[in-house]
Amino acid sequence: MMAAQMNGGAARMHDDDSDDEGLATTLVEAMQEDDGDYDDVADGTGVQVTGDDLQARLAAAATPLDFAAGLPARFTSYDNYCSLFHFILNSDGPVDLELPTVYWAWDVIDEFIYQFNSFCTYRQKAARTGENPEEIQVLRENPQAWGCYSVLNVLYSLIQRSQMNEQLAAIKANKDPNTVAGEYGQRPLYRMLGYFSIIGLLRVHCLLGDFTLALKTLDDIELNKKAVFAKVMAAHFTTYYYVGFSYMMLRRYADAIRTFSHILVYVSRTKGFQKNSQFDSITKENDRMYALIAICVALCPVRLDDTIHTTLREKYGEEFALMQRGGPEALPVFEKLFLQACPKFISPNPPDFENPENNVDPSEHHLKVFMQDVKNTISAPILKSYLKLYTTMDLNKLAKFVETDPEALRKQLIVYKQKNRQLRWTEGSLLDGEMTHTSDLDFALQDDIVHVSEAKVGRRLVDWYLRNLQRAY
Repeated sequence: MMAAQMNGGAARMHDDDSDDEGLATTLVEAMQEDDGDYDDVADGTGVQVTGDDLQARLAAAATPLDFAAGLPARFTSYDNYCSLFHFILNSDGPVDLELPTVYWAWDVIDEFIYQFNSFCTYRQKAARTGENPEEIQVLRENPQAWGCYSVLNVLYSLIQRSQMNEQLAAIKANKDPNTVAGEYGQRPLYRMLGYFSIIGLLRVHCLLGDFTLALKTLDDIELNKKAVFAKVMAAHFTTYYYVGFSYMMLRRYADAIRTFSHILVYVSRTKGFQKNSQFDSITKENDRMYALIAICVALCPVRLDDTIHTTLREKYGEEFALMQRGGPEALPVFEKLFLQACPKFISPNPPDFENPENNVDPSEHHLKVFMQDVKNTISAPILKSYLKLYTTMDLNKLAKFVETDPEALRKQLIVYKQKNRQLRWTEGSLLDGEMTHTSDLDFALQDDIVHVSEAKVGRRLVDWYLRNLQRAY
């Protein structure tokens, strides 16, 4: 397997003059060059591929599969992708091909991962229900079709062939990326497939539930409006969705809110002059993003951009109010919005067809994990409302207010204080950050007396959030 070289690097979420604009210009211009018709080329296996046939295969790779496609069509599509990527990656030297369209590279990686995700969901459902024995038999006989290993192998191989991580690292060091690109990385086809494969890895690792590795994947990509992925609206939206969701699952709610806010503000400011089918499709996905930001703000209150706050109230006003109030009645709302807005998680392993009861729904699993953290903090809004009323309060008195016993309250206070400390990204890798207090309220417990004070760091967090949101534009 061709393993990608995950070089360390700074991923900056602010906008400055030292970003990868040079690479963006190089790649976009390369995509738009037209050097003539395709030549006939050999795919390295002795099979002669003609220009017309190859052009049709390239176009088909970026064409969405019918939503209701059956197993034969899914297997055929998988075989076609394997054949195409084998040709691109294993020919004798880089293939001399033009990109069929300007945004083909993103479309093919996006469709490749979508079909992988769709097939895994399809197979998981078939194994759990056991309603179609013939279909289950076919799936059992083809365990390697759309396998997790195969998909990851393709993405890592495209990154390595193009030396994309090395090129991005060279750009950050103000060096010529062509010095490290190699013979493959200098070709537009490999450059673009390699670049968008990094975004694809972010998505796949998130779907598999490895949120740390998902963020680590972007170490060499800077998240700002001049990045290459920002040139393609669907890639822009996808990147920020999965980065924000990964932050949310890692309990870094302040970073998740900032990430979601960036793309939501961008969509709201560009919807007036972006009129195409791609943008229309993305705006329909906005509801999911607003559901996620509602969850994050309920768990980590912070001031939002006025546009986002207004739209959030319009879309999820009642649910948002329930989550902010906390208490047991808020739990079903958290569950509903999470399942509505989360990606369609997949399992890295084929399901157990012999014992359907052993197949756990990946989405239900991640919901259970997430809700455990929510349950630990569900009493925080109620506690905070009482703590705001006093500078000192007896623990037993506070326990009567919240209708619990003192020892249970002591545990709740410890959890509340710990949850208010989160890693906050400042610079460097997306996984880096400094520990900060995310609330405007702090307290200490001494001799069963709760001492309450204003948390200045919490106010600085609000200022930092607004400052970074403004700097993105």
